Amino acid sequence: MIVLGLTGSIGMGKSTVAALFTGFGVPVFDADAEVHRLQGPGGALVAAIEAAFPGTTGPGGVDRGLLGRRVLHDDAALARLEALVHPAVAAARAVFLHRYRRRRLVVLDIPLLFEKGGWRGVDAVLVVSAPHHVQRRRVLRRPGMTTERFDAILSRQTPDREKRRRADFIVDTSGSLNATRRQVRRLVACLRTRGVRYCRECVRSSSTLKPPASTFPRAIASSR
Repeated sequence: MIVLGLTGSIGMGKSTVAALFTGFGVPVFDADAEVHRLQGPGGALVAAIEAAFPGTTGPGGVDRGLLGRRVLHDDAALARLEALVHPAVAAARAVFLHRYRRRRLVVLDIPLLFEKGGWRGVDAVLVVSAPHHVQRRRVLRRPGMTTERFDAILSRQTPDREKRRRADFIVDTSGSLNATRRQVRRLVACLRTRGVRYCRECVRSSSTLKPPASTFPRAIASSR
């Protein structure tokens, strides 16, 4: 099984690329979706988050907007939240990897793959990228997004240029959806037939040396 780590900064089109992998029959673990499930109505983390951050939950689960504002500029608060969320997401990821252990290729969609060390637990890293002006335009169109919030989010993420430098593969989403789909289709075909290091058209030599993912435990705590 090839475990491909999928990441990218906010507004780069990572969710679109993840959906394309799913469309090509590749199992995808979506860390953000798992967090939503854990924090949604009846979610396993709702009570713990309410205890740590009183007033941030209700009948619909965690109010993510309110919780986000509570931790946005408070590193200690963010660390407390991550201590709750990361182990739960890691456990769900381990279940996913066991379920699909016989598949040739699986994808772990993890926003903070580099920031939280998750790159050590995958066989290769795919970075979704686009020019900064495209990224900025996409993000500022989101409801409730401000320039200040956008800048604060970027300050917590590894810069795109560094992600690209460390990537094994890059998908550029600045073009049309069809152009992005062609890149993903080609990469899926190459990985399924040639493996991680043998796709001459797709592969980028990573400047970050890493041992095979099989030497690391699959349940690595890394999530947004």
